[in-house]
Amino acid sequence: MKTIDDFNFEDKKALIRVDFNVPLNENLEVTDLTRIEAAKPTIVKILEDGGSAVLMSHLGRPSGPEEKFSLKNIVDAASDVIGVQVKFVGDCVGEEVQQAVADLQNGEVLLLENLRFHKEEKAGDKDFATELAKNGDIYVNDAFGSAHRAHASTAIIADFFPDKKCFGYLLSKEIESLQKVLGSSEKPVTAILGGSKVSSKITVIENILDKIDHLIIGGGMSFTFVKAMGGQIGNSICEDDKQDLALEILKQAEEKGVKVHLPVDVVCADSFSNDANTQVVDIKAIPDGWEGLDAGPKTNVGFSFVIAQSKTILWNGPVGVFEMPKFAKGTIEIGNAVADATAEGAFSLVGGGDSVAAVKQFGFADKVSYVSTGGGAMLEMLEGKTLPGIAAIMS
Repeated sequence: MKTIDDFNFEDKKALIRVDFNVPLNENLEVTDLTRIEAAKPTIVKILEDGGSAVLMSHLGRPSGPEEKFSLKNIVDAASDVIGVQVKFVGDCVGEEVQQAVADLQNGEVLLLENLRFHKEEKAGDKDFATELAKNGDIYVNDAFGSAHRAHASTAIIADFFPDKKCFGYLLSKEIESLQKVLGSSEKPVTAILGGSKVSSKITVIENILDKIDHLIIGGGMSFTFVKAMGGQIGNSICEDDKQDLALEILKQAEEKGVKVHLPVDVVCADSFSNDANTQVVDIKAIPDGWEGLDAGPKTNVGFSFVIAQSKTILWNGPVGVFEMPKFAKGTIEIGNAVADATAEGAFSLVGGGDSVAAVKQFGFADKVSYVSTGGGAMLEMLEGKTLPGIAAIMS
């Protein structure tokens, strides 16, 4: 796996695919710097080598050039994070861009306009990739969040840099962390899967069953399993058409020697609201008119015990509606348990939009081994898929 450490960028222009798809408020100000901060080490290494950096990214889902999706809106934030005044050019291909690249001096950073202002980007257009490739000497992919897309800037462009392409620090770390979980010899390996739907995690579960020792199933998806096993789940969320599949997953796990841990009790509410009346009940006996919104105290103890024994931990998805303070305790307890196990030497990987939001909200981000930046890309890797953006560098 070639990384930027395999290259010296002195007097070179590095064309870096970054993931600056960051949230903006109504004043078009960046509200979360995480993705820019994640790209900083790669950019700094190139500048310190004596090279320059040409950054390309998408932002949002524009249907063409749109002011609110212009990357010029993040120039100030990027400059502050990187520590260098970032230059900007109002397109990503064409003569004006090539001139801006030609004028770029060692130690300078140039940000190109939103790639998705051109429909050819998402189409994976080869001619568009040819034009993008003119903007650098060495191609660096550091955008894990887009690595599962076969877009011009993430996959097609690599063909134009047969011997001069590599992964940035962020993307290489993502690959290493996922490989550590999927191919770990540090057992026991525990996967914690939460969220609302079994359907979104089916392929992940099937792919990781051969690699794990314990499977903790929490959140809304647990009710599909409980109902399939004959439990009464009241008004709790459930995918009725996935009950047979849930039973099949339990059967597969048993055959493979994987211990499945489901909630035993639940905090349920009489409405989907932080102001609702609540009670703790057996998860198999939720009264009609009530819905489970968080893991119960016995469940939290049981889950925490399993996590404490683990040496490798994957966490994808919360175990309750943590956005409401009244139903956040289960997810916080998972975070505490994962943090404690990590402090004792376990390797922990957290990924997926909601679980990443949870670890940030509750202060666990620096207490786990690694927080993945790419939800969709991470899930596809866990499903065993080859990601186009990664394959393009490996080839």
